[in-house]
Amino acid sequence: MNITVVGIGYVGISNAILLSQKHRVIIMDINKDKVNLINCKKSPIEDELIEEYIQRNDINLIATLDKKYAFENSDYIIIATPTNYDENANYFDTSSIEKVIEEILRYNDKAIIIIKSTIPIGYTDKLKSLFKTDNIIFSPEFLREGKALYDNLYPSRIIIGEKSSRAKYISELFTDCCLKKDVKVLLTSSKEAESIKLFANTYLAMRIGFFNELDSYARVNKLNTEEIINGVSADPRIGDYYNNPSFGYGGYCLPKDTKQLLANYLQSSTPNILIESIVKTNEIRKKFIIESIISRSDKTIGVYRLLMKKDSDNFRNSVMLDLINSLKKYKNIIIYEPLIKESCFYGCIIENKLSKFLQIADLIVANRIDDVISKYQNKIFTTDIFKRDI
Repeated sequence: MNITVVGIGYVGISNAILLSQKHRVIIMDINKDKVNLINCKKSPIEDELIEEYIQRNDINLIATLDKKYAFENSDYIIIATPTNYDENANYFDTSSIEKVIEEILRYNDKAIIIIKSTIPIGYTDKLKSLFKTDNIIFSPEFLREGKALYDNLYPSRIIIGEKSSRAKYISELFTDCCLKKDVKVLLTSSKEAESIKLFANTYLAMRIGFFNELDSYARVNKLNTEEIINGVSADPRIGDYYNNPSFGYGGYCLPKDTKQLLANYLQSSTPNILIESIVKTNEIRKKFIIESIISRSDKTIGVYRLLMKKDSDNFRNSVMLDLINSLKKYKNIIIYEPLIKESCFYGCIIENKLSKFLQIADLIVANRIDDVISKYQNKIFTTDIFKRDI
């Protein structure tokens, strides 16, 4: 098959490499640097398996900036462009998807378009009506930053938002390239597929919010958070996962997906209290953490790393950015983040000489502790108990 993937991000590149094991795959982006890196067999993102697979000789993958070349001979075109949440509109910004579909149809009106970007409930049907084509299918993606290719090679499930013979064939395109055997495949309607993605991420956000509020209660009442969590999580119905307290859930997916699901509830006048609370609990938690730091006598706060996950290489929508914006009004802030090469970020000084950072900071604020700073526990403010992402 000739397959095109649009968007060189975690979703795009992991799907492109997965499928290029058995098919001819073109990945297209507007970023020239990312295109050049892939054609030089280098990964533009930090992901151990992507870095390994992209150098293999049996990967049939080429990157391009040329839309005509990317689209005109493709059988399947996967859209993996970002859909950020628009706070003013209370809705995903889906303009990138619509722009890509318009360009695809200019060169190829026969290809099956598979949307991997996260979208609102009911959006696929709107696209079909808008562009007067039935060749649009939604298939949600479930992956982690830093583990994107692994999660495609060993998927928890594959969901195709259509009940048809072509949907079954699309599912086989993916399962045939997986290393995991007997992958669970679900063929649903488009609205159910869209719902699965949003509800799944909102549930994970709910667990994070629950254990964060548990930690808040323990801190206020001087209880041992770790002992409580260990006791609660020992119940097999609850389980020992997504239970490590943090400053709040962040990253690219959870904040926007929870807000979009809430927007769908409000739009359809569906009664709820839990979904709204999942969105609100994150703001309450961040406020609690900020006030806890401000109440201390420490004058200079050293923010250690902005990353949400240890295997990631970006900090977009990191909860640490929200903390910095609030804390800098009351405290002197310095930041240690080797990924930032500038001397100033968010109006704060960057100090990437670790010894100097540790010397200047009266208090080190770290969402997650690693081996580099674990020995400085006496001056660290963190909620990290289990020294893992979640």
